Amino acid sequence: MNNSFSRLTNKKFIFLLFVLIIGLQTSTIYAQQKFKVVIDAGHGGTDPGNTGNGYSEKDIVLKIALEVGKLLKADNSIEVIYTRDDDTFVELHERGSIAQKSKADLFVSIHCDAFHKSSVHGAGTFVLGLHENDRNFEIAKKENSVILLEDNYKANYDGFDPNSPEAVIGLTLMQEEYLDQSLALASLIQKNMVGLGRKDRMVKQAGFLVLRNTFMPSVLIETGFLTNKLEGAYLNSKKGQQEVAKSIYKAIKSYKKQIDANTVVDVPPVKKEPKEDNKSKTRIIKGVDFKVQIASSTKRISTEHYNFKGLKGVERVRVGAHHKYYYGFTSDYNKALAYRAEAKSKGYKGAFIVAFKNKKKISVKEALASK
Repeated sequence: MNNSFSRLTNKKFIFLLFVLIIGLQTSTIYAQQKFKVVIDAGHGGTDPGNTGNGYSEKDIVLKIALEVGKLLKADNSIEVIYTRDDDTFVELHERGSIAQKSKADLFVSIHCDAFHKSSVHGAGTFVLGLHENDRNFEIAKKENSVILLEDNYKANYDGFDPNSPEAVIGLTLMQEEYLDQSLALASLIQKNMVGLGRKDRMVKQAGFLVLRNTFMPSVLIETGFLTNKLEGAYLNSKKGQQEVAKSIYKAIKSYKKQIDANTVVDVPPVKKEPKEDNKSKTRIIKGVDFKVQIASSTKRISTEHYNFKGLKGVERVRVGAHHKYYYGFTSDYNKALAYRAEAKSKGYKGAFIVAFKNKKKISVKEALASK
């Protein structure tokens, strides 16, 4: 009886151990596939942010950030990383470092605005770029000035002067390849914020230092003006914070859905087979043209190879106010994968495949489903 019980117990133990190991392996694989979002609550600790009408920016944006994270965490395919989840001061360069180390897919920084005129109100969403006007520079200068609270800010930011318009030019160069994705997310956020009844202060570009070292799609949201009594009261309320958080959450989810539609799990090109005269298997999709987008910029850059790290045959296409730069042109998806691999090996880590049918952009999934 005891021996039988012992054997049964051992079998149960082995079975449970087997299930645990499989579960851990599955969890590991699953975790590796998660879409990582870094939520950055601006200011904190010794840096209160703006205190228009007696409200506290650092407290308001933390509550919004935590609510955004809570909503996102309900989706098991998303991993949320906070730059801060309590009232602590985190240096700007460290916020970018957190995003880089986590290999995040998105960086979203949340703030509240202020102005010397209390009548000014509305929400705006920013991506890293050159200042289009003095107002954009003033907003960026206000947010960047927090580095003056840091002991070694000159060393941490390579001598960056937050008061110099010229100093921000160098900030934008390495972010260029993510501009298109950043603008896509910013547009979704802005649309949702306006849907809450906020005045549309539009999507703009400015040299925010917190975005400098985030080499991934990144945005900074000015959720509204605390210096405006009505807007300040709204942002300081639980209702306002939850509504703003939900609008940001929905935008991130919509963005991820768009990315998923253009992302296909890479299947390596079929290996060469002797029976086919040593020729590689191709994956031709008739009527579809694949290209690799390596950059999107407001600047018009000559497509000479020396401007694109040696890549030859780069194509420049004007889309609205931006220029998109494509490498490669083929109807063979396997060859497009090779083009993308080459672009990434040259340093264009954000390079991705795009598809066109009858000169109209379609999702890669849709293209591969074409007959």
